[in-house]
Amino acid sequence: MIGIAVVGYGYWGPNLVRNLADIASTKLVAVCDLQVDRLLQVQARYPGVRITDNFDDILADPAVDAVAIATPVASHYRLAMGALMAGKHVFVEKPMAASVEEAQRLVDEAARRGLVIAVDHTFMHTGAVRRMRQIVEESLGEVYYYDSVRVNLGLIQRDVNVLWDLAVHDLSIMDHVLRERPVAVSATGMSHIAGRPETIAYLTLMFPSRLIAHIHVNWLAPVKVRRTLIGGSSKMIVYDDLEPSEKIKVYDKGVVLSEAETGSELYQALVGYRTGDMWAPKIDVSEALATELREFADCIERGATPVSDGECGLRIVRILESATQSLSQRGRMIDLEDARKVA
Repeated sequence: MIGIAVVGYGYWGPNLVRNLADIASTKLVAVCDLQVDRLLQVQARYPGVRITDNFDDILADPAVDAVAIATPVASHYRLAMGALMAGKHVFVEKPMAASVEEAQRLVDEAARRGLVIAVDHTFMHTGAVRRMRQIVEESLGEVYYYDSVRVNLGLIQRDVNVLWDLAVHDLSIMDHVLRERPVAVSATGMSHIAGRPETIAYLTLMFPSRLIAHIHVNWLAPVKVRRTLIGGSSKMIVYDDLEPSEKIKVYDKGVVLSEAETGSELYQALVGYRTGDMWAPKIDVSEALATELREFADCIERGATPVSDGECGLRIVRILESATQSLSQRGRMIDLEDARKVA
């Protein structure tokens, strides 16, 4: 059984605590938070769990094999590095760090010490996204585009812009579903609240092939939308995370191109449209966070690599950092390979 401590009991921490307390392969040892009222809530609900407002207590506890970090992004590096240097495995909220440099150092330190580091990109562990990955691999054909919209009213962050808060979800889904990695990124956006970072942004990613991706994120929308379209040469996918039952719909639709020889021996492109059936595959409805935490504990026991490991987290932070650079330069295309070399 893996002893785990949770650091941060604010917005997401209670979900980590609830799952870790219920999973058979993990033992919730302690919860750390700076606010006493939050710790009292933990004590009332989980009387057997130790509470503390001192992170050093967590690091010094031999019963703690791993640390789950659910704090603001700016603190991720300090806490995760402290845990790794104390010989603890790390499960850290998304994004894993505030910069590529910090993320790379965490990956290197975990590798040097032979420790597991997992990034909480929860959507990668949903039944819908796992099923979508299978469909892309088996029947979508050549992937033409990835287009997603993630908008709602709030929660507006103080320390990160809307890309780091919302687009990080879509980037993790894209990283898991698509076969290719993006090679360049462009972003435009605007802040509409004084003293806050960008509240709306549009992100475009270029790939080695003809694939193009576009992500729209917005904190100021009157409705909540969580929709992704993936178009391929054989089939097309609509993924709506807010749909209660049929989250994924696969359409046998597309464009058919053919070439006909004319009398002048020139070739003329003929465009046709294929319209077939729509089907909604059955998907696993297990809670993604529970699946993810079980995998984390299993990887610690077996010395395996999580699906959303440090390298995955690093790739996404690199895109976010380059996108932020592009934002500051009014949408200039940033080469991700150049960004990797600089880092």
